Amino acid sequence: MDDRHARAAASRDGHLALLRVERQQQLLELLDHSGTLTTSELATRLGVSVRTVERDIERLRDVGVPFITRPGRTGGIAFDPPHPTASIEFDTTEIAAIISAMAIVGANSSPSAASATAKLTAALRPES
Repeated sequence: MDDRHARAAASRDGHLALLRVERQQQLLELLDHSGTLTTSELATRLGVSVRTVERDIERLRDVGVPFITRPGRTGGIAFDPPHPTASIEFDTTEIAAIISAMAIVGANSSPSAASATAKLTAALRPES
């Protein structure tokens, strides 16, 4: 593969990764607001295949996102955080790292992303 093709592939891969992150954020927001949904319902709402939803859930589970899976006709997947809100302490460099990651994804790509970015940047401002 020549350099031109390598750059194009890297660009495409980065773009696909960005789309995946945005979709996974949407998936979590849907489950947070709607409760239990089937993979078919999630796929329809996200405009992707059921298999894509299954892969996204698997990736999120792999990094520790808590889900509950309910089998059967009334079953589905639910996002199940142990605490609706959690108090977490970050040092300045950790906050900066998260803000940098948010800038890549899009600090305003979703209401949750915008809210998180606003809270993080406020934490870096000096006390008035």
